[in-house]
Amino acid sequence: MNPPSRRDLLRAGAVASAAVLCPSPVSASAPSEGCAPALGPVRVLPDDPRYEDLVRRGNRRFVGTPDEVRVVGSTDQVVSAVQDAVRTGRRVAVRGGGHCFEGFVDDPAVRMVIDMSGLTDVYHDPRRFGFAVEAGATLGEAYRRLFLGWGVTVPGGSCPGVGVGGHIAGGGYGRLSRLHGLVVDHLYAVEVVVVDRAGTARAVVATREPTDPHRDLWWAHTGGGGGTFGVVTRYWFRTLPTPPARVLDFTVTWPWAGLTERGFRRLVGTFGRWCASHSAPGSRGRHLYAELVLSRPQAGGHTLTGQVPHDSRHLFDELLAALGDGVGVTPTVTSETRPWLAATLGGESDDGKGWRLKVKSAYHRAPLTERQSQVAYRHLTRDGDLPAGSLSLNTYGGATNAVSPTATASVRRDASMLLFYLAGWADPTADTRHLAWIREFYGEMYADTDGVPPGGAYINYPDVDLVSAARPWPDLYHGANYPRLQQVKARWDPRNVFHHALSVRPPGR
Repeated sequence: MNPPSRRDLLRAGAVASAAVLCPSPVSASAPSEGCAPALGPVRVLPDDPRYEDLVRRGNRRFVGTPDEVRVVGSTDQVVSAVQDAVRTGRRVAVRGGGHCFEGFVDDPAVRMVIDMSGLTDVYHDPRRFGFAVEAGATLGEAYRRLFLGWGVTVPGGSCPGVGVGGHIAGGGYGRLSRLHGLVVDHLYAVEVVVVDRAGTARAVVATREPTDPHRDLWWAHTGGGGGTFGVVTRYWFRTLPTPPARVLDFTVTWPWAGLTERGFRRLVGTFGRWCASHSAPGSRGRHLYAELVLSRPQAGGHTLTGQVPHDSRHLFDELLAALGDGVGVTPTVTSETRPWLAATLGGESDDGKGWRLKVKSAYHRAPLTERQSQVAYRHLTRDGDLPAGSLSLNTYGGATNAVSPTATASVRRDASMLLFYLAGWADPTADTRHLAWIREFYGEMYADTDGVPPGGAYINYPDVDLVSAARPWPDLYHGANYPRLQQVKARWDPRNVFHHALSVRPPGR
């Protein structure tokens, strides 16, 4: 099925009026005719019973103490909140889904948090001939509304509870990206609340049109990361891909019992070689997405999970056969063919927000080396109570690698795997032990390149440890695109109102 044409979008906007009749207005003072006004603005102070919930919406390692939380429901309300923060000299941060792995929003210096819980609409916008997704919506809601309303989707992440605001600004990668590219490869426009040199807050719409004088602001939001240039309030997409009608969900578990180091290394090496062989844009393997999660013995085994269109299930059979060669243990295999939306939404869990978390990432062009496989085995089998210590090897490439590194701010367009290192725990007194484990693991994996991955890292898996790395962190996250991002920063946030440990720095800083 081909993506919808502009005529299809206009027709859909007419026949699906029930789904788009009442999009959130830009101005709370002038709601759409016949519709209820937008939520908010709600000003929550520390003595309000809602305060504790609003400051505990992220990684449990970090809990903020802002003077207030503004829950907003329109772009005008965001402008007003940002203006108040600038006028009173308070540092401001924005929270969408609450899934940032570092304490950027919960920094003690942040005195106002703008909570996007009221900006959650997903609708067809006939004025811009596209689909509008507000920045407070979750991926799950975007998937549901886009698919049920128009049969399309964005190729975003696999966790339905993640907010679209930061996910898209960082590039947006997920199960359909090998088929359809990153989310930002489909982004047409973005609305951002910015602050000029005089300290005046205003909303700007920037599009990808070559003649748009604001185009650089659109480009910066195609991988430059959140919290750097302003507050995103909504995104627009024009032509979006159609997901497969039915997909095969699969889970394969190789038990630790009976698995030797040789078998472990064979499993890791075979998966890496498969990824490298199927990372080209036109590869037949681009239809399959998989994550090989290498866990500690306490978890019971190593798990391959993923998804493939039902009519391409032979790719899963081929991969499974290849992975079983020489491992030495028999895996448990479960698979089920399901409608795409049901498989994608899954259990809609809260994605680990009850844990204290530390993560790291790395793009790989080639399989892990023998030395790296040995390092992974050693750290995963080390003594100690690390209940959620793991390393995930995620398939990458395909359509993602078909885009020029400069076409968007997402510069990594030649990888075959994206690695995700995770430590998770509940006890605050165990912070030192868990942080030491993941830092030592990561550093030894890349000991040959000064402790950092030569292929760079993913800004949506932020790691403040890289600020003090031997290689400059802007190069790891943004590569050759960083100077251009700095120019956008200088133009659109000249006062550096929006900043955190890994935000784009103004030129000269």
